[in-house]
Amino acid sequence: MTTLKFRNDDKVNANVFILDSVENIDKIGLREDEANHVRKSYDDDKNKTVVINRYTDCYHIFFIDSEDSENKFMEQCRRKGASICKWLNANKYEEVLIQNIGGKRCVKMGTAEGMMLANYEFNKYKTDAKANTLKTIYFLEGTACDDCVEKLNITVEATLMARDLVNEPVNKLNAEKLAEFISDKVRSVGGNAEVFNKKKIEALKMGGLLAVNAGSIDEPTFTILEWKPENPVNEKPIVLVGKGIVFDTGGYNLKPSSVMNDMKDDMSGAATVACTVYAVAKAKLPVHVIALVPATDNRIDGNARVTGDIITMYDGTTVEVLNTDAEGRLILADALAYAKKYDPMMVFDFATLTGAASYAIGPVATVAMEHDAEEIYKQLEAVGERVYERLVKFPMFEEYDELIKSDLADIKNIGGKYGGAITAGKFLEHFTDYPWVHFDIAGTAFLEKPEHYKPSGGTGIHVRLLMRFFRDMVKKD
Repeated sequence: MTTLKFRNDDKVNANVFILDSVENIDKIGLREDEANHVRKSYDDDKNKTVVINRYTDCYHIFFIDSEDSENKFMEQCRRKGASICKWLNANKYEEVLIQNIGGKRCVKMGTAEGMMLANYEFNKYKTDAKANTLKTIYFLEGTACDDCVEKLNITVEATLMARDLVNEPVNKLNAEKLAEFISDKVRSVGGNAEVFNKKKIEALKMGGLLAVNAGSIDEPTFTILEWKPENPVNEKPIVLVGKGIVFDTGGYNLKPSSVMNDMKDDMSGAATVACTVYAVAKAKLPVHVIALVPATDNRIDGNARVTGDIITMYDGTTVEVLNTDAEGRLILADALAYAKKYDPMMVFDFATLTGAASYAIGPVATVAMEHDAEEIYKQLEAVGERVYERLVKFPMFEEYDELIKSDLADIKNIGGKYGGAITAGKFLEHFTDYPWVHFDIAGTAFLEKPEHYKPSGGTGIHVRLLMRFFRDMVKKD
């Protein structure tokens, strides 16, 4: 991982300068011909990043449009940082110094964040991997607050950890190994962790998790992660629930191979919530937060559930299973019902839940729904705009309840061909009685090709959003 640090001199070979005005070029210390080249480049295309390559050292210079909204120019900085990171690695640079000349200090943070996120690579299984060379990003002493730098390092670390978890294949990371890894990580920074094995899950009668696991030779797990500081700003805990399907074949409603290839990503929600608790604990934020991670794979075997089966959930609800590929909502429902025991302030769940969400808005934003949490959702939406992990709210009208009514059980696990993302949300809503926000990250958790500072594969989506949300909670208090 690339680390952000301070230094008290500018003696580095690679420099990035962020300017808010072309008039500030003379403050960089360029030769006259170099400064004239930058001015001409600015006149030709003010959005261009100008590279001054002296072979012994290099300058990257770009301008921030002050007319843009703060959210937009911060994202511009992240994307600039990502493109510069690619150039630095291609030219074998190990360190870089970022300075802003004029303008807001936060643009420097955005540029560093884009570099750190873009420098990610997952090549542990390649025998001839050539690792990125960039190791350290510097600010000059006194040009940013220590706390902001520390929090950014922690947030990026947690985001990259989530990416790693999503990119691990199931033969390297089954439910038990996932539970062991995330428990060890949270304990290592002072948090608490407990893992329920299959016997405990059976004793609790978590029928959704057990039904999905019925076709697997690997046992399911239910992991509880907690960070509870001495004086939290919230009297009641915030509970995060993450879908932990470590691989999804679709069960007897078997997925086609073209869709199944990336189904190691079906535990992206689990990665998000576990790595967020790790980050909150490492940052010592005064927020009481709990993560619940039900985990299993969804495979085919003689004992696997088939369409038409009726199962009984943790809270006693009976569910008619009409599609074994709508399994994520079954394990989430047990966890959401279990969350009631904490009398939570609010609950957020994260899941690669439906293709319908992905088809509706693609990889640009996450589909979200809420119940009794309108103000909380507005805060999350605003934070999503700031970190550019944007949310699109879908409705939860009562009429959608009709689509999941069953003739044979209390409810059924699919609602038909219309409003698939919404009916999945309505199914989950049945198991809640607290302020709740649902994030369907099917379109944003895993990318087929890289995009700016997001790699192909796991994106670690919404660790950054949650960390910003929690930091805002602390500031308001």
